[in-house]
Amino acid sequence: MDGGLTYRGKPGTLDLVRVTAINHVSISARDLEESARFYERVFGMSRIPTPVFATPVQWLRVGNLQLHLFLDPEGAAPSRHHVGFTVDDFDAAYEAVAVATSAEWGADLVELPSGQVQLYFRDPAGNLVELNWPDVSTLDRSRYPQLRRLVDMVPQTDESLEAVLYLEPAAA
Repeated sequence: MDGGLTYRGKPGTLDLVRVTAINHVSISARDLEESARFYERVFGMSRIPTPVFATPVQWLRVGNLQLHLFLDPEGAAPSRHHVGFTVDDFDAAYEAVAVATSAEWGADLVELPSGQVQLYFRDPAGNLVELNWPDVSTLDRSRYPQLRRLVDMVPQTDESLEAVLYLEPAAA
């Protein structure tokens, strides 16, 4: 900590400000309407009232959270930055995304050491999207021959074998 830092009137101290939740994630869209339709059609998100900013945006409801799309016709999506969504029906989501995307399908389907599943693909603007499923044992593996176990691809440590995608609620 910087000894010259003054915060809230206390020289040399910095009080923590706790984040209580993620409210929204913003991603770029080369074509705002195309991206909004994609998230509506494939994932059942709905458009919600959106303020007018200098750059066009569209807000979408994702359960009790929001996805904000902002127009960036020239922008390139970062290669690894991504948003992860939990789905209520992995089979249906897999099929919907397969129909809605034109890339080679299903190559990035990974089983974590915890038995949770991640499927990666790109949306119409090139943003990396991750679909999450809590329990690989509930899936029919014969439908997903490309499903790969992370432990077979990359050596894991004792600590990494304890990692989980879904956290228990924090104690109050």
